[in-house]
Amino acid sequence: MNDQRTVKVSKYLSKHLRHQPERIGITLDANGWVDIEAVLRACALHGFPVTREEIDHVVETNDKRRFAVADGRIRASQGHTVAVDLGLSPVQPPPYLYHGTVSRVLDAVRAEGLRPMARHHVHLSPDRETATRVGARRGSPVVLSVDAGAMHREGHAFYVSENGVWLTETVPPQFLRLRP
Repeated sequence: MNDQRTVKVSKYLSKHLRHQPERIGITLDANGWVDIEAVLRACALHGFPVTREEIDHVVETNDKRRFAVADGRIRASQGHTVAVDLGLSPVQPPPYLYHGTVSRVLDAVRAEGLRPMARHHVHLSPDRETATRVGARRGSPVVLSVDAGAMHREGHAFYVSENGVWLTETVPPQFLRLRP
């Protein structure tokens, strides 16, 4: 499968496993899982035929490990706007986590902190390099340092998804620092 096709399949799966399963007639269970065969049928019926081999390739080669497969089912690892319970338990975060964004939103972030917007959680990266790549998707990246240790001590819950993305409900502005 060529890189362009891999990206198209990944984006199509992300859209329907994270945000709009009903658009292609699939139903996620309470934990976000759906039978792969149901996904294959739904994709074909909606004009985007995908093979099991293509799904396996996307799952195996995606550098962000956006999807998980188990027992003939697939789900997105995080980033849902539809109600799902990923079954994640709270864990103690490292002292600092990072968030990649762009300069045009910094005034709002300084005033309001980080909010999940349409998602269930704010997504944080374990290192500056990953946060830089995340921020670069929308323009020239700005990396914010999150004092996760202090947040945790004050009672904020943190979770880590299967693919290593750190999740929390919100990051108040007093826990954020701009890193050059």
